[in-house]
Amino acid sequence: MMAARQLWGACATMWVFMLLLCCLLPQGAQEQMFPLQLEAPAAVLAAGSVLVNCSTECPSPSNLMLETSLLKQPNGSSPGWAAFWLSNLTEDTKIMCSVLCGDSQVIASSNITVYRFPEEVELGPLPSWQPVGENLTLRCLVVGGAPRNRLTAVLLRDQEELSRQPQGHSGLHRETLSQKNKPNTASNPEDPVLGMKLSLLAACLHLLFSPALPVTSPHLLAPRSLEVGTRRQVHCVLDGLFPASEAQVHLALGNQTLNPTVTRDGDTLNATATVRLDQEGTQKIVCNVTLAGVSRSAQKLTTVFSFPGPILRLSRTNVPKGSTVNVTCKAGPRAQVRLDGVLAPSPGEPAQLELIATDSDNGRYFICNATLEVAGELIYRSTAVQLRVLGRGHSVTIGLTVLTVLGVIITSGALLYVFGMQKRCGIYHVKQQSNSVPLTAIQQPEDTPGEEAS
Repeated sequence: MMAARQLWGACATMWVFMLLLCCLLPQGAQEQMFPLQLEAPAAVLAAGSVLVNCSTECPSPSNLMLETSLLKQPNGSSPGWAAFWLSNLTEDTKIMCSVLCGDSQVIASSNITVYRFPEEVELGPLPSWQPVGENLTLRCLVVGGAPRNRLTAVLLRDQEELSRQPQGHSGLHRETLSQKNKPNTASNPEDPVLGMKLSLLAACLHLLFSPALPVTSPHLLAPRSLEVGTRRQVHCVLDGLFPASEAQVHLALGNQTLNPTVTRDGDTLNATATVRLDQEGTQKIVCNVTLAGVSRSAQKLTTVFSFPGPILRLSRTNVPKGSTVNVTCKAGPRAQVRLDGVLAPSPGEPAQLELIATDSDNGRYFICNATLEVAGELIYRSTAVQLRVLGRGHSVTIGLTVLTVLGVIITSGALLYVFGMQKRCGIYHVKQQSNSVPLTAIQQPEDTPGEEAS
């Protein structure tokens, strides 16, 4: 009986274990297999805007949303991701994305820090005179600025750093400066205890927000080759900057300083410039990003080349059948040319072809291909010319056409000549005038009515 109870207890324990394995593990495994990613910048300037992206690789996600008390505006979405613009950030906030993956809800959160520059920075008043050998306490007041735990005040005299202190929650910074200079005894020979005026030529306050600059170099996208007279774009991107608004970027092509268009999105800086050169050679493209006196740079080489393309010439483009035709294909001094599959002996030399024109060559296209290697890249150009072959049928047709035209011209000339002579030459009959009067019968007048004959 005891053995039966132990067996029953073991079976019950195994059943509970299997139930937990079937019901609980898939949900956790599913959450680990398809995590939810929330992409948002770590910090943003007060009253600024920020783009937030929520994405998941869950095969059938639903109800992907962003939970926040800020004003949000959708900026595109699909079944696996959604982007939102958050605007008017005035204080540190926490945002949260959630999605349903099957029967499981996956959540991801992120904190966004809002930073502000100080409203007022004031260096305390300095005494007109400072006794020799006595300490001088410098005071500065910092009003505003956030986050305070990342705000640092630095006192400088010329380029010498006197003090560096985190501000924390206090807005007052004090520093005691030991004045070790001796008095000017030449100017004050009788009063060695007379104090000298402390000259702080560059006593200024620098505020630092614990700037973050990645150890990696900027990502420089530049063409490996550039044809003379053409325009191409150069892109320089660096992520992980804080604050990105204070970062400066410099783009240059050789000795030419470019004028880039700079955009900043969160902790990312993107600079884009257009390059153009009119002279062959190898030039260096440099991108330099500087933040708080620290720089990161990247550079690439671009080869500027000239490639006008191949030139294809035929000795004659319209030839009678049986004529000799010379075809020449050539390009630049470093280009390799190929004429109808015939490769030139070496780069820079032309490819030539000689043939006797036949009927099958009528309408034939000759193709000239040129290849130029620039910085490991192959550039292709091609051109074509058509040949016309005039055979016997063409000759007979041309001959008949010429004879017809000549016949028309001769006939027209003959007709014009004949008609012209008829107008100027001919037999004319002249009727001579007679001196005698022709005799004619005299007609008697008719009797007048009422008149009698005698």
